Amino acid sequence: MSRDLLEAERKHLSNLLEAIQRCVFFLHESESKHLWPIDGAQLAGRKKDVALFESLAAINERFAKLQDTLAAAMRHSALLMGEPTDSFLRVLALFEKLGVIDSTSDWQRSRAARNLAAHDYETDYDDIAEHFNALHELTAMLYAAARRLTDTCSQTLQIQPVSADFSTEFARITAQWGTRIG
Repeated sequence: MSRDLLEAERKHLSNLLEAIQRCVFFLHESESKHLWPIDGAQLAGRKKDVALFESLAAINERFAKLQDTLAAAMRHSALLMGEPTDSFLRVLALFEKLGVIDSTSDWQRSRAARNLAAHDYETDYDDIAEHFNALHELTAMLYAAARRLTDTCSQTLQIQPVSADFSTEFARITAQWGTRIG
């Protein structure tokens, strides 16, 4: 019975790791449709461009989804490592120590940007551009965390994504961050 529970927990993490790879792939594809940085005047000039604003909405959604999935996978992998998970700050501290994230404050900054997107309905195009430029800048941190978490789970828990469907693209997108296990 307990072996089945452990296997179910390992399978859940494996599914989360694949979800992370999928999130990275789709966020990268959405971001690649734009020239960065985005300019507020350009957004104002294209205020009725449905394709542009649908693409930006996809970036918002995919950034949030990647961060949420990373958080769930970090908490779950900490649990499987036998580490305390009662507070997400403790989980972040663990993964900062392991080198998965560079700093807890970077994570919290990206979380604040993600939350702002979910709850702010800005109409000033300079502010909108600033928001998307901030997400774009923070995306690299999420990609690095995704790569390092995947590597950490593979090396310390022997758990990989449930399938290799997005592995090639994920490896290409995140190659510059590689393994950095503390």
